Amino acid sequence: MHTLADQVQVRRGFLSPKTTGYLVLYSVVIIWAGFALTLRAISTSGLTTADVALIRFAVPVLALLPAFSSRFAEFKKLRLRDVLMVLCGGLPFFFIASAGARTTSAVHVGALVAGTAPLSVSLVYFLIDRRRLPRRQLLPLSIIIAGALGLIIAQPAGIDPETLRGIGYLLVASLFWGIYSVGLRSSGLDAIGNGIVLAVGSLVMLVTLMLTGVVPSHLDSITLHQAVPFLLIQGLGVGLLSTVGYAFAISRLGTAKSATIGSLAPALAAILAVPFLGESITFSTAISVFLITVGVILSNRSAT
Repeated sequence: MHTLADQVQVRRGFLSPKTTGYLVLYSVVIIWAGFALTLRAISTSGLTTADVALIRFAVPVLALLPAFSSRFAEFKKLRLRDVLMVLCGGLPFFFIASAGARTTSAVHVGALVAGTAPLSVSLVYFLIDRRRLPRRQLLPLSIIIAGALGLIIAQPAGIDPETLRGIGYLLVASLFWGIYSVGLRSSGLDAIGNGIVLAVGSLVMLVTLMLTGVVPSHLDSITLHQAVPFLLIQGLGVGLLSTVGYAFAISRLGTAKSATIGSLAPALAAILAVPFLGESITFSTAISVFLITVGVILSNRSAT
């Protein structure tokens, strides 16, 4: 029961805590959908994958670095295995997902990476801990597999080797995201701590690769106009706001409701790809994305 003080505080506030949670969560879903779109846009932007990755990880490092000292004791307690698993969701995931995006579509990126994540998490848990799949997860994961197969097969011009290779990259990226998710749960890191470990570790790896010439860069010829979309979506949006915002939404709405609404990101990416990237959605593609979305929603509900 709310006390009189609680009631007064709610009345004085412009928005209730639950309404604020919904607003933040829907913003996070839009950012996640934008992630798929910007990966597809790299090849036509004049930036290299390394340039966009630099933006993706440098922005949260600059924003979260002041919190590093207060969490240093917590970081020292982390197991090396957990740190390495968390880092799989950083630079390795970004490069693999970007490679897949080059020869597929934003629909593929959103659906095959985020949409198959529950399947990847279950696989990682089985490989590491021999944890068997709960029966309640069989139906949701079967629906996800059916949707993913439908999306792969439903190519208007057939499946060419380049598209098939890109789909393979996206599925591997999903597996890396599953490793990251399991490592994050095992580490016990909160949103800020996770953001610091992920961004700092990935930035160190990336700068090393760039300085040694392993990955190409066009930093010397990039204009502000070219960089702004990636600064907003990848750096500020995905790198910082979605990480902190999703944790905030969970604190206001709970894990189950937040995960269910978050499952809408693949479908939203498919819709936004039409006006922003000129992609088309066939009926079979729409059905496949719908099945994946339903499967993810059911998987999130049965897992909580």
